[in-house]
Amino acid sequence: MKKIITYGTFDLFHIGHENLLRRAKELGDWLIVGVTAERFDKERGKLNVHNSLMQRIDDVRRSGYADEIIVEEYEGQKIEDIVKKEVDIFAIGSDWLGRFDYLKEYCNVVYLERTKGISSTQLRTKKQHIVELGIIGAGRIANRFIPESKFVSGVIVKGVFNPNEASARAFCEKHELLFYSSDFDDFTDKISAVYIASPHLSHYDYVKKCLGKGLHVLCEKPMVLSKNQAIELYAMAKKNNLVLIEALKTAYSPGFTHLISLVKSGVIGEIHDIDSAFTGLKSGNLRELDPKQAGGSMTELASYVLLPIFKIFGTDYKNMQFFPLLKNGIDIFTRGILEYECGVGTFKVGLGVKTEGELIISGTKGYAYVPAPWWKTEYFELRFEDANQNKKYFYKFDGDGLRYELNEFVRNIALNYNNSDNYLLKKHESIAIIDVIDRFLKQTNRV
Repeated sequence: MKKIITYGTFDLFHIGHENLLRRAKELGDWLIVGVTAERFDKERGKLNVHNSLMQRIDDVRRSGYADEIIVEEYEGQKIEDIVKKEVDIFAIGSDWLGRFDYLKEYCNVVYLERTKGISSTQLRTKKQHIVELGIIGAGRIANRFIPESKFVSGVIVKGVFNPNEASARAFCEKHELLFYSSDFDDFTDKISAVYIASPHLSHYDYVKKCLGKGLHVLCEKPMVLSKNQAIELYAMAKKNNLVLIEALKTAYSPGFTHLISLVKSGVIGEIHDIDSAFTGLKSGNLRELDPKQAGGSMTELASYVLLPIFKIFGTDYKNMQFFPLLKNGIDIFTRGILEYECGVGTFKVGLGVKTEGELIISGTKGYAYVPAPWWKTEYFELRFEDANQNKKYFYKFDGDGLRYELNEFVRNIALNYNNSDNYLLKKHESIAIIDVIDRFLKQTNRV
């Protein structure tokens, strides 16, 4: 008897899951299906799983294809299951191509073509609305976004838009999407929400057009480079009862949100100084270094370093200074100072100068120290005069972190938070960050 095994979350069971199980069963005589436990899903970064473990097991059983159902509870269990149950074939969807080649030592590995372009009617349940998402842009961050989206329930990436049809086609084929388009109207007619990952200077037009077509929008940071444009777009989203979120992943990550909550609770006293840095060395023919595409340290990285300053001190600073190092039409390094009545926020960003990328928040009772890369906030310490009171905190920052912003976007849509403020990144905080970038560009004659 030839045995096959496959694994999955099988959340919101749909035709794609059914097809996968059918194709797996056709490979042999006995199909074993591993359904992931809730704890294991969280450990591997799967967010927002809707159905309980028992519901998901029942859905798999009702499909009629599983001869045996087991629960996957920990990393490394696949090898043990394969050996213990004398499995002949491990089968998994083609979107995981190459990921499980290490199992070839124990059995044959087969990647099954997945069901492309599952419609919302096939996915929707009475209690759950599926966000049908399209992507604008086919560059580096868009390519990272697709695998991240697989860890968020309640959303399916259907297609991609790019004015360059060849790029759109290649992206679509690579990620096995339902469609691609270089026609904007055709693209927007097929989706309910959009993720904008195009160059900075195109954001404003794309966001405005998408909101005008009734689409919810998740836009990469900085959303725009003008304070007035940001105010206009947020007002337009509110008027049209649509969700508009700036994709600043740190704001939505679990470690950072807990850090801010602790600091604002007063555990390290009144805050009087914040020092935030984010630098990375870049070279070559990159968009980040191209002045014609609004490249530079401030446009690329300022959103991160300003985030903790505005979350803690607020946006009502009384004075601001920039100390940029300009080269080839862009700032390769900038130091900035924001002066408040209660303290000072200092930040450093760089694409051509490297420094320690840490975050230090200083208070009257102690200070918070977040080592590089602080924007992931996987670990931080609260340090006090009495070292015996020091506390260490550890968090998991999964993947590229894009799943956190997408999860918040989907959550806001599901809860109909169209007209309310997102507390993780409030509109006035987003606008204030954009305003600082706007002022910098004007002071350095970049606009």
